[in-house]
Parts: sequence; structure tokens; C-alpha cells
Amino acid sequence: MNPLEITYHDEVDFLKDQENDWQSWISELLLLAKKEIKQDTNLEMSINFVDEDKSQEINREYRRKDRPTDVISFAIEDGNDFLDLDAFRADPEFQEDIGDLFMCPSVIERHSQEYGTGWKREFGYTLVHGFLHLNGYDHIKADEAKEMFSIQGKVLEDYGLPLYPDQLDEGRGK
Repeated sequence: MNPLEITYHDEVDFLKDQENDWQSWISELLLLAKKEIKQDTNLEMSINFVDEDKSQEINREYRRKDRPTDVISFAIEDGNDFLDLDAFRADPEFQEDIGDLFMCPSVIERHSQEYGTGWKREFGYTLVHGFLHLNGYDHIKADEAKEMFSIQGKVLEDYGLPLYPDQLDEGRGK
């Protein structure tokens, strides 16, 4: 059984990049994040690559923000509904569906230029950020933010995509 199964929906031909094997790159980075948060269950998720119009539409409908964004996470378990998965976790064939990410490569590219981070670092930052949201992490309260950004920073550092020192506990410094 695959420890992390990702289904891709690519509306902008992002994965057709001949210079990078993005599916392997994404899997490696997310497996590192999975290990860091000690998530032992086999996981499944989807990643949807969308354009700015679709990103804005989703952001407006679900977050009441009328602008495109880099990533939107739709977690299956969003903290309010308690679902006891312990009975299922003992089954080696069990795979937990954690939800869906909607990523907008053109917004990520713009952010990489605005923040001076470079494409791969910004893409990795956005990907891990969304993955952590799917696994129940949030950054609304200061203590939650510190934990989430600390994990995010460590994963990116371990993968060779280090954050700036002021981003390790508080997110993006700029």
C-alpha cells in the first residue's frame, strides 16, 4: 500500500513541464512532511492545478475573498466533526483521505518574485503549507502558528529549501 497516494487534476498543464518531474518532487517533499508530523496512516489526497480565474472563484465562494490565491485546502476532517479512525488504522489496507488542494501556479510564481524566494522554494512552501492544513494544522492563534510554521520550516530545510530566519515561527516575513 502506498503511504501517500496523490491524484492530480491539472487544468493548466503544470505537470507537462519537461524539465522537472513534479510528481516525484511533490511526493518526496510531502512524504518528508508526513514523516515530520508522525502521520503513520496511509494517506490519499488530490492536488488540483488551476488558473487564476478558478482560484479566485473558489476563494470567493469558500473564503469570501475576491482574489486569486496560491493554495486553498479542503480538509476532509476540519476539526468540528469527530470521526474515530482508530478502528480503521489497524487495517494495513486502510488509506485515509485527507482532502484536496487547489494550487494556482501563476500566483505562486508571482509570490516567488515578490518575496525573492525563487520558484521551487515558494512552490515547496505553498505545497507543505496546504498539506499541513489538510492534516489539521492552522495558524489562526499564535501558538498554533508557531507550531505549524516551525514544522513547515523544518521540512523545507530538510528538503534543501530553507526559509528565512524570520519565517521559521511566523510564516512569511514580508
